[in-house]
Order: sequence, then structure tokens, then C-alpha cells
Amino acid sequence: MAMITAGVTPEDSPQRVSFYFAPHEDDWQLFMNPSAFHDVLDSNTKGVFIHVTAGDAGLGTNNGGRQHPLYLARESGAECAIRFMADSDNRPPTEKAVSTPAFNGRPIRRVSYRNTVAFFLRLPDGGPDGEGYVGTRHQSLRRLADGHIHALGAIDGTASYDSWGELTATLRSIINFERGLAPSVQFNVPELDPARNANDHPDHYMTAKVALAATEGLSARRVHYVGYASAKLPENLEGEDRDIKCAIYAVTLAGVLALDHPISWRYYDQSFIGRSYCRNE
Repeated sequence: MAMITAGVTPEDSPQRVSFYFAPHEDDWQLFMNPSAFHDVLDSNTKGVFIHVTAGDAGLGTNNGGRQHPLYLARESGAECAIRFMADSDNRPPTEKAVSTPAFNGRPIRRVSYRNTVAFFLRLPDGGPDGEGYVGTRHQSLRRLADGHIHALGAIDGTASYDSWGELTATLRSIINFERGLAPSVQFNVPELDPARNANDHPDHYMTAKVALAATEGLSARRVHYVGYASAKLPENLEGEDRDIKCAIYAVTLAGVLALDHPISWRYYDQSFIGRSYCRNE
């Protein structure tokens, strides 16, 4: 049972809720757009963005020689991108609401803005090999799932999960609360099948695994998005769709830069901006 201190209630549930499960704070922008943009632009849809790891690259809450910690810079990028989408139909800006309601007994940062909600679980970045970093005691999603560690804690110390099942139950609690009584639900997840999405980041695979476990048995449409493997596929976005994805990623990077962290535009632009591959279930 989730203890809720802020948020919507079933009485004001939208017609549709579309959940985006992001391993890191720039993944839905790179791999799940322009779908996310079109969902947010639809006034009958609530977009819920669940960022599972902190994307901290092993720094934890340390600044790494910059003015702010990397995880806060990446969260800034995600929040800027969400506000950009929500305000893109010429509506005047409004105030965001920030809270830390408890789900499955664990406080999670929740940011709501218009018809969007963003969650930040701030779990340690697993790194390119999925084994975690020295700076965060080699904690990672994959090591928790495989039983190689017996707890996985948020880098800011706000929550800890003693098992994969506890993490799954926490996500299920978030989902149940945010979907309310909406008659239509969609889950957008990274592609877990390596035959379709070879050599993706371990955090991407693990986020897909925990998201699918948390949504098991729920009647909903599921959309699986190819990650790093899309870089080797032909470009399939053009015109307005490509422009939308490009703009949203640029805004994301501007939010990171605003908190004094460097960005890498050229690689991601050449590899992913013109591509978006998914399958429906």
C-alpha cells in the first residue's frame, strides 16, 4: 500500500495515461520520441516519466569538480525537456509542483507540471558493464537482479531496496497511483529482447525487466523501444518528427549545461536523432 502525500486522485484521472520508463535521464528523449511529445501534447493524456537510475556515472552525490552534482544536472535536463513539451502549444508557463510521496514505504521525488509527472528514483548508475562503480560501492540494477548484492540504495540515501521484488513492488505502487481510473494505459519500455536490441546498456535491459515485472497482469498497450542498436539501423524520422526529437534533446542538454556539466551533442545527434524504432504488444 502506498502512502501518498501529493498528487492526483482517481476523481480527476485523465482518459489515458502513458508511462515512460527511462533508465537514465536522457533515454526517453533519445529513444522514445517523438512519441513522448505527441502524448504530452494530447490534453486527454497524462505522461508519466519514471527515471530509474540517477545517471551519476559513479559520482553519487559528488560534484565531480563542477558546481553541481551530475545527477542533479541530468534531472534538470529531463525536467526542462518535459516542460518544453508541455508548453509547446503556446500555453503560458505555470508552476511545477515538487513533492516526495512514499510508495511502498519509500519516498520518491515527484515533479508534476500540467499533464505530466516525473519520478526520480536515483538508483546508482550501473555503468557500461552493468557492474556499477567503485564510488557507489558497485551497486547496480543488474547485480541486484542477479543476487550479487543484497540491497540497492538511492545515491542520496532516501530509499533502499533489499530485493528485486521490493523494487518491482515500488514501481507497481507508482503505476497504480498514477493511472487512477484511466480507461486507457500505455507502458513504454526499453526493448529487452537482445535479438531486436543487441548490445544495449545493461541499465536499459534491467529497466525493461523491472518495468515489465511491475506491469505484469495489467491490461495495457506495451511499446518496446530499441536503444543503442538503433544507431545501426536506417534513419526513419524526417520532417517534423525529426525536428521534434532534435529540439527536445537540445533542450535536455541545455538543462544539463545550466548546472555546469559538459554535453556530447555530435555523437548522439549523428547516432540517434533521426531514428526511432519500436514494436507494439
